[in-house]
Amino acid sequence: MTHFKPFIQQLIELRNTLFRASVSFIIIFICLSFYANDIYSFFSAPLIAKLTDGNKLVSTGLTSTFLVPIKITAFVSFLLSLPFIFYQFWRFISPGLYKKEKKLILFSFVSGFILFFIGMTFAYYLIFPIIFNFFILMTPTNVSLMIDISNYLDLILSLLISFGLAFEVPVIIIILVTLGWVKVKTLEEARPYMIVIAFIVSAILTPPDVISQLCLAIPLWFLYEIGLLVSKRINLKA
Repeated sequence: MTHFKPFIQQLIELRNTLFRASVSFIIIFICLSFYANDIYSFFSAPLIAKLTDGNKLVSTGLTSTFLVPIKITAFVSFLLSLPFIFYQFWRFISPGLYKKEKKLILFSFVSGFILFFIGMTFAYYLIFPIIFNFFILMTPTNVSLMIDISNYLDLILSLLISFGLAFEVPVIIIILVTLGWVKVKTLEEARPYMIVIAFIVSAILTPPDVISQLCLAIPLWFLYEIGLLVSKRINLKA
């Protein structure tokens, strides 16, 4: 850990860090905005593949056809700019950290970033088809299903973020155990309560149907067990 810099100099560096992080997001967003419709098509593909004749995506607002692709492009731009944003903040805070703290923060970001993408990929390729198929099959035969693209955007963003965050569970457990804030034995004893919490969290974060809740609750439980297993191995090596 190096010596502390004057307060004013730290504020100037923080301002420059925020500026560079913002610029990275804006540049990526501008570049991707030319492909906004293609990005939207990619995220709407799981639903389009399940729609049958007479059922389709519609827009009930004049601005939705423009704003929905732009919003999802902004979401993708933010995700892609995260490594550079982290690097900027890392340059700002790392001089004040000890070696052990640097390792823990690097591990948290890299593993958390990778698991977040794995969670979203899991939702996109495995969960979306199951959920969309369920809802379409439940549509009465005398009803034409017309899904508003704004509602669809809200649904897929909430699912992508929910599954991305759910996959952070192993990282959170490992951090808590590494810092000594929680013991592995305590987490093992709390397993029945964590299963209940997994279902409660799933009920809050997913659409109000059993399929969606099971699709999130079961992976949450599984990831909790992975976090425990890795924490045990780390404790044995320590």
